[in-house]
Amino acid sequence: MKRLLISLVVLIAITTFGIRDASARSECTEPISELFQRVSPAVVFISTITIDPFRVSDRVGSAIGSGFIISADGLVLTNSHVVFGSRAISVTLDDGSTARAELLGADPILDIAVLRAPSLPKGYPIAKLADSDALKVGEEVVAIGNPLGLEQTITRGIISGINRILPSSPMSMTIPMIQTDAAINPGNSGGPLLNRCGEVIGINTSTITGVENIGFAIPINVAKQIFPQLVKHGRVIRPWLGVAGKLISGELATILKVPLADGFLVETIEPGSPAQKAGVQGGALPIRIAGAEFLLGGDIITTANGQPLNDPEKFTKFVQSLKIGDTVHLTLYREGKTRKVEFRLPERPILPGDLTPCDQRVLSPM
Repeated sequence: MKRLLISLVVLIAITTFGIRDASARSECTEPISELFQRVSPAVVFISTITIDPFRVSDRVGSAIGSGFIISADGLVLTNSHVVFGSRAISVTLDDGSTARAELLGADPILDIAVLRAPSLPKGYPIAKLADSDALKVGEEVVAIGNPLGLEQTITRGIISGINRILPSSPMSMTIPMIQTDAAINPGNSGGPLLNRCGEVIGINTSTITGVENIGFAIPINVAKQIFPQLVKHGRVIRPWLGVAGKLISGELATILKVPLADGFLVETIEPGSPAQKAGVQGGALPIRIAGAEFLLGGDIITTANGQPLNDPEKFTKFVQSLKIGDTVHLTLYREGKTRKVEFRLPERPILPGDLTPCDQRVLSPM
Protein backbone atom coordinates (compact mmCIF):
# COMPACT_ATOMS: atom_id res chain seq x y z
CA MET A 1 0.00 0.00 0.00
CA LYS A 2 2.82 2.39 0.86
CA ARG A 3 4.46 1.73 -2.50
CA LEU A 4 1.17 2.40 -4.31
CA LEU A 5 0.62 5.67 -2.45
CA ILE A 6 4.13 6.80 -3.32
CA SER A 7 3.52 5.90 -6.96
CA LEU A 8 0.25 7.81 -7.05
CA VAL A 9 1.84 10.85 -5.45
CA VAL A 10 4.66 10.74 -8.01
CA LEU A 11 2.17 10.41 -10.87
CA ILE A 12 -0.02 13.26 -9.63
CA ALA A 13 3.01 15.47 -9.10
CA ILE A 14 4.56 14.92 -12.51
CA THR A 15 1.19 15.16 -14.25
CA THR A 16 0.17 18.39 -12.54
CA PHE A 17 3.58 19.95 -12.96
CA GLY A 18 3.77 19.01 -16.63
CA ILE A 19 0.39 20.10 -18.02
CA ARG A 20 -0.02 23.47 -19.70
CA ASP A 21 -2.86 24.64 -21.86
CA ALA A 22 -2.65 25.22 -25.62
CA SER A 23 -2.22 28.98 -25.27
CA ALA A 24 0.79 28.48 -23.02
CA ARG A 25 2.39 26.11 -25.54
CA SER A 26 2.00 28.65 -28.31
CA GLU A 27 4.06 31.11 -26.26
CA CYS A 28 7.04 28.76 -25.97
CA THR A 29 9.63 30.35 -28.23
CA GLU A 30 12.78 29.07 -26.57
CA PRO A 31 15.43 28.33 -29.23
CA ILE A 32 15.62 24.61 -29.95
CA SER A 33 19.32 24.60 -29.07
CA GLU A 34 18.49 25.88 -25.57
CA LEU A 35 15.54 23.48 -25.26
CA PHE A 36 17.91 20.61 -26.03
CA GLN A 37 20.45 21.72 -23.44
CA ARG A 38 17.70 21.98 -20.83
CA VAL A 39 15.79 18.76 -21.53
CA SER A 40 18.35 16.28 -22.90
CA PRO A 41 19.89 15.45 -19.49
CA ALA A 42 16.54 13.82 -18.58
CA VAL A 43 16.92 11.43 -21.56
CA VAL A 44 18.85 8.22 -20.89
CA PHE A 45 20.57 5.69 -23.14
CA ILE A 46 19.35 2.12 -22.50
CA SER A 47 21.25 -1.03 -23.39
CA THR A 48 20.06 -4.57 -22.73
CA ILE A 49 21.38 -8.11 -22.85
CA THR A 50 19.18 -11.03 -23.89
CA ILE A 51 19.74 -14.78 -24.01
CA ASP A 52 18.00 -17.13 -26.44
CA PRO A 53 17.87 -20.51 -24.66
CA PHE A 54 16.80 -22.30 -27.86
CA ARG A 55 20.05 -21.60 -29.71
CA VAL A 56 23.22 -23.64 -29.32
CA SER A 57 25.47 -20.78 -30.43
CA ASP A 58 25.29 -16.99 -30.55
CA ARG A 59 22.74 -17.15 -27.76
CA VAL A 60 23.59 -13.77 -26.27
CA GLY A 61 22.13 -10.71 -27.92
CA SER A 62 21.99 -7.01 -27.17
CA ALA A 63 19.73 -4.09 -27.96
CA ILE A 64 19.69 -0.35 -27.44
CA GLY A 65 17.01 2.24 -26.91
CA SER A 66 16.09 5.40 -25.09
CA GLY A 67 14.09 6.45 -22.07
CA PHE A 68 13.41 9.53 -19.97
CA ILE A 69 13.47 10.26 -16.24
CA ILE A 70 10.13 11.27 -14.74
CA SER A 71 10.85 11.43 -11.00
CA ALA A 72 13.65 12.40 -8.64
CA ASP A 73 13.91 8.83 -7.35
CA GLY A 74 14.99 7.61 -10.78
CA LEU A 75 11.81 6.28 -12.43
CA VAL A 76 12.29 6.00 -16.19
CA LEU A 77 9.63 5.57 -18.89
CA THR A 78 10.54 3.65 -22.05
CA ASN A 79 9.10 1.11 -24.51
CA SER A 80 8.39 -2.42 -23.38
CA HIS A 81 10.01 -3.85 -26.51
CA VAL A 82 13.30 -2.22 -25.50
CA VAL A 83 13.54 -4.00 -22.13
CA PHE A 84 10.95 -6.78 -21.84
CA GLY A 85 12.55 -10.21 -21.51
CA SER A 86 16.07 -8.82 -20.99
CA ARG A 87 18.50 -10.51 -18.61
CA ALA A 88 20.30 -7.25 -17.83
CA ILE A 89 19.39 -3.58 -18.33
CA SER A 90 21.81 -0.65 -18.11
CA VAL A 91 21.11 3.06 -18.31
CA THR A 92 23.63 5.72 -19.22
CA LEU A 93 23.01 9.25 -17.95
CA ASP A 94 23.88 12.47 -19.71
CA ASP A 95 27.14 12.73 -17.74
CA GLY A 96 28.29 9.38 -19.17
CA SER A 97 27.85 7.34 -15.99
CA THR A 98 26.35 3.86 -16.52
CA ALA A 99 24.57 1.66 -13.98
CA ARG A 100 22.22 -1.32 -13.83
CA ALA A 101 18.50 -0.55 -13.83
CA GLU A 102 15.58 -2.51 -12.38
CA LEU A 103 12.51 -3.30 -14.48
CA LEU A 104 9.53 -2.38 -12.29
CA GLY A 105 6.82 -3.20 -14.81
CA ALA A 106 6.13 -3.63 -18.51
CA ASP A 107 3.08 -3.90 -20.73
CA PRO A 108 3.96 -5.42 -24.14
CA ILE A 109 0.49 -4.64 -25.54
CA LEU A 110 0.67 -0.88 -25.01
CA ASP A 111 4.48 -1.07 -25.36
CA ILE A 112 5.24 0.87 -22.18
CA ALA A 113 7.68 0.00 -19.40
CA VAL A 114 8.91 1.60 -16.17
CA LEU A 115 12.49 1.24 -14.92
CA ARG A 116 14.13 2.34 -11.71
CA ALA A 117 17.55 3.85 -12.29
CA PRO A 118 20.12 4.39 -9.53
CA SER A 119 19.78 7.39 -7.23
CA LEU A 120 20.16 10.68 -9.05
CA PRO A 121 22.13 13.72 -7.90
CA LYS A 122 20.04 16.31 -6.13
CA GLY A 123 18.37 18.66 -8.58
CA TYR A 124 18.91 16.36 -11.57
CA PRO A 125 16.69 17.36 -14.55
CA ILE A 126 13.37 15.52 -14.82
CA ALA A 127 11.12 15.38 -17.88
CA LYS A 128 7.81 17.23 -17.56
CA LEU A 129 4.70 15.53 -18.94
CA ALA A 130 2.18 17.45 -21.04
CA ASP A 131 -1.47 16.72 -21.88
CA SER A 132 -1.46 14.72 -25.11
CA ASP A 133 -5.24 15.08 -25.46
CA ALA A 134 -4.72 18.79 -26.24
CA LEU A 135 -2.48 18.20 -29.28
CA LYS A 136 -3.25 19.67 -32.68
CA VAL A 137 -2.06 18.61 -36.11
CA GLY A 138 0.69 20.94 -37.31
CA GLU A 139 2.23 21.66 -33.90
CA GLU A 140 6.02 21.73 -33.95
CA VAL A 141 7.71 18.88 -32.07
CA VAL A 142 11.18 17.52 -31.40
CA ALA A 143 12.40 14.01 -30.58
CA ILE A 144 15.41 13.30 -28.39
CA GLY A 145 17.02 9.88 -28.19
CA ASN A 146 19.89 7.64 -29.18
CA PRO A 147 19.35 6.62 -32.82
CA LEU A 148 21.81 3.93 -33.94
CA GLY A 149 23.54 4.38 -30.59
CA LEU A 150 24.41 8.02 -31.30
CA GLU A 151 23.76 9.44 -27.87
CA GLN A 152 21.70 12.58 -27.22
CA THR A 153 20.43 13.29 -30.72
CA ILE A 154 17.60 15.72 -31.47
CA THR A 155 15.37 15.78 -34.55
CA ARG A 156 12.67 18.26 -35.47
CA GLY A 157 9.28 18.06 -37.18
CA ILE A 158 5.56 18.53 -36.72
CA ILE A 159 2.59 16.47 -35.60
CA SER A 160 1.45 14.96 -38.89
CA GLY A 161 -1.64 13.29 -37.46
CA ILE A 162 -3.34 12.26 -34.23
CA ASN A 163 -5.53 9.31 -33.25
CA ARG A 164 -3.83 7.05 -35.77
CA ILE A 165 -5.02 3.46 -35.26
CA LEU A 166 -2.31 1.12 -36.46
CA PRO A 167 -2.91 -2.37 -37.87
CA SER A 168 -2.58 -5.64 -35.96
CA SER A 169 -3.77 -4.27 -32.61
CA PRO A 170 -5.54 -6.80 -30.36
CA MET A 171 -9.31 -6.41 -30.09
CA SER A 172 -9.22 -4.41 -26.88
CA MET A 173 -5.98 -2.52 -27.35
CA THR A 174 -6.27 -0.16 -30.31
CA ILE A 175 -4.05 2.78 -29.37
CA PRO A 176 -4.66 6.20 -30.94
CA MET A 177 -1.06 7.01 -31.85
CA ILE A 178 0.62 10.35 -32.61
CA GLN A 179 2.09 10.53 -36.12
CA THR A 180 5.11 12.76 -36.68
CA ASP A 181 7.60 13.52 -39.43
CA ALA A 182 10.40 14.14 -36.92
CA ALA A 183 13.10 11.60 -37.79
CA ILE A 184 12.79 8.45 -35.65
CA ASN A 185 15.30 5.66 -36.14
CA PRO A 186 16.42 2.44 -34.38
CA GLY A 187 17.58 3.49 -30.92
CA ASN A 188 14.96 6.23 -30.61
CA SER A 189 12.49 3.73 -29.13
CA GLY A 190 11.36 4.79 -25.68
CA GLY A 191 12.64 8.34 -26.05
CA PRO A 192 10.41 11.39 -25.65
CA LEU A 193 8.49 13.29 -28.30
CA LEU A 194 8.36 16.87 -26.99
CA ASN A 195 6.34 19.98 -27.67
CA ARG A 196 8.05 23.35 -28.09
CA CYS A 197 7.90 23.91 -24.34
CA GLY A 198 10.08 20.87 -23.86
CA GLU A 199 7.25 18.80 -22.31
CA VAL A 200 6.76 15.14 -23.18
CA ILE A 201 3.71 14.51 -25.37
CA GLY A 202 4.53 10.96 -26.42
CA ILE A 203 6.90 7.98 -26.29
CA ASN A 204 8.54 7.29 -29.65
CA THR A 205 7.90 3.69 -30.63
CA SER A 206 7.75 2.78 -34.34
CA THR A 207 8.02 3.75 -38.00
CA ILE A 208 6.50 2.39 -41.19
CA THR A 209 8.93 0.10 -42.97
CA GLY A 210 10.03 1.23 -46.42
CA VAL A 211 8.93 4.86 -46.21
CA GLU A 212 10.42 8.06 -44.83
CA ASN A 213 9.22 10.69 -42.38
CA ILE A 214 6.36 8.66 -40.90
CA GLY A 215 6.94 7.83 -37.25
CA PHE A 216 4.63 7.09 -34.35
CA ALA A 217 4.57 7.87 -30.65
CA ILE A 218 2.38 6.56 -27.84
CA PRO A 219 0.42 9.47 -26.33
CA ILE A 220 1.83 10.28 -22.90
CA ASN A 221 -1.67 10.26 -21.38
CA VAL A 222 -1.78 6.50 -22.08
CA ALA A 223 1.36 6.08 -19.98
CA LYS A 224 -0.14 8.18 -17.19
CA GLN A 225 -3.15 5.87 -17.01
CA ILE A 226 -1.23 2.62 -16.63
CA PHE A 227 1.75 3.94 -14.64
CA PRO A 228 0.34 3.05 -11.18
CA GLN A 229 -0.40 -0.56 -12.25
CA LEU A 230 3.08 -1.04 -13.69
CA VAL A 231 4.70 0.15 -10.48
CA LYS A 232 2.35 -1.74 -8.13
CA HIS A 233 1.78 -5.01 -10.01
CA GLY A 234 4.56 -5.05 -12.58
CA ARG A 235 1.94 -5.44 -15.31
CA VAL A 236 -1.41 -4.14 -16.53
CA ILE A 237 -4.24 -6.36 -15.32
CA ARG A 238 -6.84 -6.77 -18.06
CA PRO A 239 -9.51 -9.31 -19.03
CA TRP A 240 -8.90 -11.85 -21.82
CA LEU A 241 -11.38 -12.45 -24.61
CA GLY A 242 -8.90 -13.81 -27.17
CA VAL A 243 -10.12 -12.55 -30.55
CA ALA A 244 -8.77 -10.09 -33.09
CA GLY A 245 -10.43 -8.69 -36.18
CA LYS A 246 -12.35 -5.65 -37.36
CA LEU A 247 -15.83 -4.18 -37.61
CA ILE A 248 -17.64 -4.76 -40.91
CA SER A 249 -20.95 -3.64 -42.38
CA GLY A 250 -23.44 -4.87 -44.95
CA GLU A 251 -21.56 -2.97 -47.65
CA LEU A 252 -18.92 -5.68 -47.63
CA ALA A 253 -21.56 -8.34 -48.24
CA THR A 254 -22.91 -6.32 -51.16
CA ILE A 255 -19.47 -6.08 -52.74
CA LEU A 256 -18.61 -9.75 -52.25
CA LYS A 257 -22.15 -11.08 -52.75
CA VAL A 258 -21.72 -13.49 -49.83
CA PRO A 259 -23.82 -13.84 -46.66
CA LEU A 260 -22.32 -11.52 -44.05
CA ALA A 261 -23.74 -9.55 -41.13
CA ASP A 262 -22.95 -6.26 -39.44
CA GLY A 263 -20.63 -6.77 -36.49
CA PHE A 264 -17.09 -7.69 -35.44
CA LEU A 265 -15.41 -10.00 -37.96
CA VAL A 266 -13.29 -12.51 -36.04
CA GLU A 267 -10.08 -12.97 -38.03
CA THR A 268 -7.77 -14.70 -35.54
CA ILE A 269 -8.16 -16.52 -32.23
CA GLU A 270 -5.48 -16.54 -29.53
CA PRO A 271 -4.49 -20.11 -28.57
CA GLY A 272 -5.88 -21.23 -25.24
CA SER A 273 -8.13 -18.19 -24.95
CA PRO A 274 -11.70 -18.24 -23.62
CA ALA A 275 -12.94 -17.58 -27.17
CA GLN A 276 -11.12 -20.65 -28.50
CA LYS A 277 -12.44 -22.84 -25.70
CA ALA A 278 -15.98 -21.60 -26.45
CA GLY A 279 -15.61 -22.62 -30.09
CA VAL A 280 -15.37 -19.16 -31.67
CA GLN A 281 -13.73 -19.55 -35.09
CA GLY A 282 -11.35 -17.29 -36.99
CA GLY A 283 -11.03 -16.71 -40.70
CA ALA A 284 -9.02 -18.53 -43.36
CA LEU A 285 -9.70 -16.66 -46.62
CA PRO A 286 -7.60 -13.49 -47.12
CA ILE A 287 -8.98 -10.83 -49.46
CA ARG A 288 -8.09 -7.22 -50.20
CA ILE A 289 -10.60 -4.52 -51.11
CA ALA A 290 -9.44 -0.98 -51.92
CA GLY A 291 -6.26 -1.55 -49.92
CA ALA A 292 -8.06 -2.97 -46.87
CA GLU A 293 -7.33 -6.57 -45.87
CA PHE A 294 -9.93 -8.98 -44.52
CA LEU A 295 -9.64 -12.57 -43.34
CA LEU A 296 -13.02 -14.09 -44.09
CA GLY A 297 -14.57 -17.41 -43.16
CA GLY A 298 -14.75 -16.96 -39.40
CA ASP A 299 -17.51 -15.94 -37.04
CA ILE A 300 -19.00 -12.47 -36.92
CA ILE A 301 -19.94 -11.22 -33.45
CA THR A 302 -23.24 -9.43 -34.05
CA THR A 303 -24.17 -8.75 -30.41
CA ALA A 304 -22.23 -8.75 -27.15
CA ASN A 305 -24.06 -8.85 -23.83
CA GLY A 306 -27.25 -8.06 -25.71
CA GLN A 307 -25.87 -4.96 -27.46
CA PRO A 308 -25.35 -4.85 -31.25
CA LEU A 309 -21.76 -4.26 -32.41
CA ASN A 310 -22.70 -2.26 -35.48
CA ASP A 311 -20.68 0.91 -34.98
CA PRO A 312 -17.28 1.86 -33.49
CA GLU A 313 -18.78 3.69 -30.51
CA LYS A 314 -20.79 0.67 -29.34
CA PHE A 315 -17.81 -1.60 -29.91
CA THR A 316 -15.51 0.63 -27.84
CA LYS A 317 -18.10 0.88 -25.07
CA PHE A 318 -18.38 -2.93 -24.92
CA VAL A 319 -14.61 -3.45 -24.80
CA GLN A 320 -14.09 -0.85 -22.09
CA SER A 321 -16.82 -2.41 -19.95
CA LEU A 322 -15.12 -5.82 -19.73
CA LYS A 323 -13.74 -6.91 -16.36
CA ILE A 324 -11.99 -10.02 -15.09
CA GLY A 325 -14.59 -12.52 -13.87
CA ASP A 326 -17.39 -11.17 -16.08
CA THR A 327 -19.51 -13.62 -18.06
CA VAL A 328 -19.68 -12.54 -21.70
CA HIS A 329 -22.64 -13.49 -23.90
CA LEU A 330 -21.97 -13.37 -27.65
CA THR A 331 -24.20 -13.91 -30.67
CA LEU A 332 -22.21 -15.32 -33.59
CA TYR A 333 -23.08 -15.36 -37.29
CA ARG A 334 -21.44 -17.60 -39.89
CA GLU A 335 -22.59 -18.99 -43.23
CA GLY A 336 -26.14 -17.77 -42.75
CA LYS A 337 -26.59 -19.28 -39.29
CA THR A 338 -26.49 -17.77 -35.80
CA ARG A 339 -25.54 -19.30 -32.48
CA LYS A 340 -24.87 -18.08 -28.95
CA VAL A 341 -21.87 -18.70 -26.69
CA GLU A 342 -20.92 -17.54 -23.22
CA PHE A 343 -17.77 -17.72 -21.11
CA ARG A 344 -16.06 -16.09 -18.15
CA LEU A 345 -13.14 -13.73 -18.62
CA PRO A 346 -9.82 -14.58 -16.93
CA GLU A 347 -6.82 -12.27 -16.66
CA ARG A 348 -4.96 -11.96 -19.95
CA PRO A 349 -1.52 -13.60 -19.83
CA ILE A 350 1.59 -12.49 -21.67
CA LEU A 351 1.48 -14.13 -25.11
CA PRO A 352 4.36 -14.80 -27.55
CA GLY A 353 2.99 -12.26 -30.02
CA ASP A 354 3.12 -9.51 -27.39
CA LEU A 355 6.91 -9.43 -27.54
CA THR A 356 6.68 -7.52 -30.82
CA PRO A 357 4.27 -4.58 -30.46
CA CYS A 358 3.88 -3.90 -34.18
CA ASP A 359 3.10 -5.90 -37.30
CA GLN A 360 6.56 -6.41 -38.82
CA ARG A 361 5.09 -6.59 -42.32
CA VAL A 362 3.94 -3.01 -41.96
CA LEU A 363 5.52 -1.44 -38.90
CA SER A 364 8.94 -1.58 -37.33
CA PRO A 365 9.55 -0.84 -33.63
CA MET A 366 12.45 1.53 -33.20
